[in-house]
Amino acid sequence: MLVHRRWESLDAADHGWLRAKHHFQVDAAGNPAHRPLGSLIVWNDDEIAVDGGFPLHGHRDMEIVTYVRQGTLEHRDTLGSTGTIRAGQVQVMSAGRGIRHAESNRGSETLRLYQIWLLPRERGGDPRWETRPFPEADRSGRFAVLASGFPGDGDALPIRANARLLAATLGPGDRLTHSFAPHSNAYLVVASGRIAVDGEFVGRRDGVAITNAASIDVAALEHSELVMVETC
Repeated sequence: MLVHRRWESLDAADHGWLRAKHHFQVDAAGNPAHRPLGSLIVWNDDEIAVDGGFPLHGHRDMEIVTYVRQGTLEHRDTLGSTGTIRAGQVQVMSAGRGIRHAESNRGSETLRLYQIWLLPRERGGDPRWETRPFPEADRSGRFAVLASGFPGDGDALPIRANARLLAATLGPGDRLTHSFAPHSNAYLVVASGRIAVDGEFVGRRDGVAITNAASIDVAALEHSELVMVETC
Protein backbone atom coordinates (compact mmCIF):
# COMPACT_ATOMS: atom_id res chain seq x y z
CA MET A 1 0.00 0.00 0.00
CA LEU A 2 1.30 3.45 -0.96
CA VAL A 3 0.06 6.66 0.67
CA HIS A 4 1.29 9.83 -1.02
CA ARG A 5 2.13 12.72 1.33
CA ARG A 6 2.33 15.65 -1.04
CA TRP A 7 4.54 18.63 -0.22
CA GLU A 8 1.59 20.99 0.13
CA SER A 9 -0.10 18.65 2.66
CA LEU A 10 2.83 18.74 5.09
CA ASP A 11 2.70 20.83 8.27
CA ALA A 12 5.02 23.84 8.17
CA ALA A 13 6.86 26.17 10.55
CA ASP A 14 8.70 29.44 9.85
CA HIS A 15 10.96 30.89 12.55
CA GLY A 16 12.86 33.26 10.29
CA TRP A 17 16.24 31.53 10.54
CA LEU A 18 14.50 28.13 10.24
CA ARG A 19 11.87 27.07 7.75
CA ALA A 20 10.61 23.52 8.18
CA LYS A 21 8.15 21.10 6.67
CA HIS A 22 7.10 18.06 8.70
CA HIS A 23 6.45 14.73 7.00
CA PHE A 24 5.11 13.40 10.30
CA GLN A 25 2.70 15.03 12.74
CA VAL A 26 4.71 16.83 15.43
CA ASP A 27 1.89 18.00 17.71
CA ALA A 28 -1.86 17.73 18.21
CA ALA A 29 -2.50 20.57 15.77
CA GLY A 30 -0.71 18.79 12.94
CA ASN A 31 -2.06 16.66 10.12
CA PRO A 32 -3.51 13.56 11.87
CA ALA A 33 -3.08 11.47 8.71
CA HIS A 34 0.69 11.76 8.99
CA ARG A 35 1.18 9.24 11.77
CA PRO A 36 4.45 7.52 12.77
CA LEU A 37 5.59 4.53 10.77
CA GLY A 38 7.07 1.82 12.98
CA SER A 39 10.03 3.33 14.84
CA LEU A 40 10.08 6.36 12.47
CA ILE A 41 8.41 9.29 14.25
CA VAL A 42 10.00 12.46 12.80
CA TRP A 43 11.16 13.47 9.31
CA ASN A 44 11.73 17.21 9.06
CA ASP A 45 12.75 18.99 5.86
CA ASP A 46 14.71 21.94 7.33
CA GLU A 47 16.13 25.06 5.72
CA ILE A 48 18.53 26.95 8.01
CA ALA A 49 19.70 30.46 7.11
CA VAL A 50 23.37 31.45 7.09
CA ASP A 51 24.56 32.00 10.69
CA GLY A 52 21.37 30.36 11.98
CA GLY A 53 21.18 27.18 13.97
CA PHE A 54 20.01 25.26 17.01
CA PRO A 55 21.75 26.32 20.25
CA LEU A 56 22.95 23.75 22.75
CA HIS A 57 19.98 21.56 23.72
CA GLY A 58 19.37 18.05 24.99
CA HIS A 59 17.95 14.71 23.83
CA ARG A 60 17.62 11.28 25.35
CA ASP A 61 16.39 7.87 24.20
CA MET A 62 16.27 8.81 20.54
CA GLU A 63 18.22 7.87 17.40
CA ILE A 64 18.73 11.02 15.30
CA VAL A 65 19.92 10.78 11.71
CA THR A 66 20.79 13.90 9.70
CA TYR A 67 21.11 13.85 5.91
CA VAL A 68 22.60 17.07 4.50
CA ARG A 69 21.23 18.03 1.08
CA GLN A 70 22.87 21.43 0.56
CA GLY A 71 25.40 23.53 2.43
CA THR A 72 27.51 22.77 5.49
CA LEU A 73 26.38 21.70 8.97
CA GLU A 74 28.58 22.37 11.99
CA HIS A 75 28.07 19.99 14.93
CA ARG A 76 29.34 20.02 18.53
CA ASP A 77 28.16 18.12 21.59
CA THR A 78 28.85 17.41 25.24
CA LEU A 79 30.86 14.31 24.34
CA GLY A 80 33.47 16.65 22.90
CA SER A 81 32.61 15.62 19.35
CA THR A 82 32.80 18.21 16.59
CA GLY A 83 32.18 17.79 12.91
CA THR A 84 31.52 19.45 9.58
CA ILE A 85 28.94 17.62 7.49
CA ARG A 86 28.52 18.57 3.84
CA ALA A 87 25.95 17.83 1.15
CA GLY A 88 25.51 14.11 0.58
CA GLN A 89 26.94 13.21 3.98
CA VAL A 90 25.18 11.73 6.98
CA GLN A 91 25.57 11.99 10.74
CA VAL A 92 24.04 9.75 13.38
CA MET A 93 23.56 10.47 17.06
CA SER A 94 22.38 7.96 19.65
CA ALA A 95 21.11 10.11 22.50
CA GLY A 96 21.02 7.20 24.95
CA ARG A 97 20.76 8.28 28.57
CA GLY A 98 21.30 11.91 27.51
CA ILE A 99 23.36 14.23 25.31
CA ARG A 100 23.40 17.93 24.54
CA HIS A 101 24.40 19.26 21.14
CA ALA A 102 24.35 22.34 18.92
CA GLU A 103 24.04 22.52 15.14
CA SER A 104 24.55 25.57 12.98
CA ASN A 105 25.03 26.89 9.46
CA ARG A 106 28.44 28.55 9.23
CA GLY A 107 28.57 28.32 5.44
CA SER A 108 27.80 30.86 2.75
CA GLU A 109 24.49 29.40 1.52
CA THR A 110 21.22 28.13 2.95
CA LEU A 111 21.64 24.80 4.73
CA ARG A 112 19.09 22.20 3.67
CA LEU A 113 18.84 18.91 5.52
CA TYR A 114 16.59 16.09 6.61
CA GLN A 115 16.44 15.39 10.32
CA ILE A 116 15.03 11.96 11.07
CA TRP A 117 14.13 10.63 14.52
CA LEU A 118 13.82 6.93 15.28
CA LEU A 119 12.78 5.20 18.49
CA PRO A 120 15.62 3.05 19.88
CA ARG A 121 15.27 -0.66 20.54
CA GLU A 122 16.15 -0.06 24.20
CA ARG A 123 16.21 2.96 26.45
CA GLY A 124 19.41 4.25 28.03
CA GLY A 125 22.95 3.37 27.03
CA ASP A 126 25.96 5.54 26.36
CA PRO A 127 25.38 8.44 23.96
CA ARG A 128 27.44 8.42 20.75
CA TRP A 129 27.93 10.45 17.57
CA GLU A 130 29.49 9.59 14.22
CA THR A 131 29.63 10.88 10.66
CA ARG A 132 31.07 9.49 7.47
CA PRO A 133 31.09 10.50 3.78
CA PHE A 134 29.55 8.11 1.26
CA PRO A 135 30.66 8.30 -2.40
CA GLU A 136 27.77 9.33 -4.63
CA ALA A 137 28.78 6.65 -7.14
CA ASP A 138 27.80 3.97 -4.61
CA ARG A 139 24.14 5.02 -4.80
CA SER A 140 23.95 5.58 -8.57
CA GLY A 141 21.07 3.55 -9.97
CA ARG A 142 20.40 1.73 -6.70
CA PHE A 143 19.59 2.22 -3.05
CA ALA A 144 22.71 2.21 -0.87
CA VAL A 145 22.44 1.74 2.89
CA LEU A 146 23.94 4.72 4.74
CA ALA A 147 22.87 4.02 8.34
CA SER A 148 21.47 0.86 9.83
CA GLY A 149 20.45 -0.93 12.99
CA PHE A 150 20.32 -4.29 11.21
CA PRO A 151 23.18 -6.82 10.91
CA GLY A 152 24.74 -7.42 7.53
CA ASP A 153 24.56 -3.85 6.20
CA GLY A 154 28.30 -3.48 5.63
CA ASP A 155 29.95 -0.19 6.54
CA ALA A 156 26.70 1.69 7.15
CA LEU A 157 26.74 4.05 10.12
CA PRO A 158 25.38 2.14 13.14
CA ILE A 159 22.14 3.14 14.84
CA ARG A 160 20.28 1.48 17.72
CA ALA A 161 16.90 1.25 16.02
CA ASN A 162 15.15 -1.36 13.91
CA ALA A 163 15.57 0.75 10.81
CA ARG A 164 17.92 1.65 8.00
CA LEU A 165 18.49 4.81 5.95
CA LEU A 166 19.02 4.41 2.21
CA ALA A 167 19.68 6.82 -0.66
CA ALA A 168 19.73 6.54 -4.45
CA THR A 169 20.40 8.78 -7.43
CA LEU A 170 18.70 8.04 -10.74
CA GLY A 171 19.18 9.53 -14.17
CA PRO A 172 16.30 10.33 -16.52
CA GLY A 173 14.68 7.09 -17.62
CA ASP A 174 16.41 4.95 -14.98
CA ARG A 175 14.31 2.32 -13.21
CA LEU A 176 14.87 0.21 -10.15
CA THR A 177 12.94 -2.36 -8.18
CA HIS A 178 13.45 -2.49 -4.43
CA SER A 179 12.25 -5.40 -2.28
CA PHE A 180 11.23 -5.23 1.38
CA ALA A 181 11.51 -7.74 4.18
CA PRO A 182 8.23 -9.18 5.49
CA HIS A 183 6.42 -7.02 8.05
CA SER A 184 8.54 -3.94 7.27
CA ASN A 185 7.40 -0.44 6.34
CA ALA A 186 9.19 2.37 4.54
CA TYR A 187 9.02 6.10 3.94
CA LEU A 188 10.42 7.46 0.67
CA VAL A 189 11.15 11.15 -0.02
CA VAL A 190 12.10 12.71 -3.36
CA ALA A 191 14.91 15.09 -2.37
CA SER A 192 15.13 16.35 -5.95
CA GLY A 193 13.65 15.46 -9.31
CA ARG A 194 10.43 13.66 -10.20
CA ILE A 195 9.66 9.95 -10.16
CA ALA A 196 6.85 7.43 -10.53
CA VAL A 197 6.39 4.77 -7.84
CA ASP A 198 4.38 1.80 -9.09
CA GLY A 199 3.12 4.13 -11.80
CA GLU A 200 2.05 6.97 -9.46
CA PHE A 201 3.69 10.35 -10.03
CA VAL A 202 5.67 11.67 -7.03
CA GLY A 203 7.02 15.20 -7.20
CA ARG A 204 10.00 16.97 -5.72
CA ARG A 205 10.06 16.87 -1.89
CA ASP A 206 6.92 14.72 -1.71
CA GLY A 207 6.88 11.67 0.53
CA VAL A 208 5.37 8.20 0.19
CA ALA A 209 4.45 5.93 3.10
CA ILE A 210 4.86 2.29 2.05
CA THR A 211 3.18 -0.48 4.05
CA ASN A 212 2.51 -4.17 3.38
CA ALA A 213 4.45 -4.10 0.12
CA ALA A 214 6.79 -6.85 -1.06
CA SER A 215 8.53 -4.43 -3.44
CA ILE A 216 8.22 -1.13 -5.30
CA ASP A 217 9.09 -0.14 -8.84
CA VAL A 218 10.66 3.31 -9.21
CA ALA A 219 11.05 5.13 -12.53
CA ALA A 220 12.91 8.46 -12.76
CA LEU A 221 11.28 11.11 -14.95
CA GLU A 222 14.35 13.33 -14.58
CA HIS A 223 17.58 13.27 -12.58
CA SER A 224 16.40 12.44 -9.06
CA GLU A 225 17.81 12.01 -5.56
CA LEU A 226 15.85 9.69 -3.28
CA VAL A 227 16.10 9.12 0.47
CA MET A 228 14.25 6.31 2.23
CA VAL A 229 13.91 4.82 5.69
CA GLU A 230 12.89 1.19 6.14
CA THR A 231 11.57 0.29 9.58
CA CYS A 232 9.73 -2.40 11.44
